[in-house]
Amino acid sequence: MQQSVLEQESPRLAVPDRQHFRDAMARLGAAVNLVTSDGEMGRAGFTATAVCSVCDTPPTLLVCLNRSASAHPMVIGNGKLCVNVLAGGQAALAERFGGKTPMSERFLEGRWRSLDNGTPALEGALVSFACRISRVIAEGSHDVLICPVEEIHSQAAPAASLHYYQRRFHRLEAE
Repeated sequence: MQQSVLEQESPRLAVPDRQHFRDAMARLGAAVNLVTSDGEMGRAGFTATAVCSVCDTPPTLLVCLNRSASAHPMVIGNGKLCVNVLAGGQAALAERFGGKTPMSERFLEGRWRSLDNGTPALEGALVSFACRISRVIAEGSHDVLICPVEEIHSQAAPAASLHYYQRRFHRLEAE
């Protein structure tokens, strides 16, 4: 009987050290998002680049959240979130939500509106995805959140987006 790829013994490879891995990941450019939540546990938000589409049927996103992040207990406890994809001119908001700014001060900048599920959507974001959290998977220092999309709001016209590459924000023009 033939073994599946998962059942076959694979050679042991040296595990890269943490800094080498982080330096390599700096070369993986990604869109910048503000992930926001509101509910019984309170209003919270954080900057994330570890966001991606899982599937389109049903529409589902994946969001990674460090368990040591100040937003973690609120986002998980609320059970819902909004992924706000940032436009090219919104780097200051990304820094505000990604740094040590107290949670109570993060939402003082920008214009916010509440979506049907109660999550804060940033006006001027390229697109906002209102989601519920259907599954939480612990992996290393992070939780991987599986998030079915319940509502989408997007800008009418394409606009420049904000990306993070080589530990800096970059504006990527729409064509």
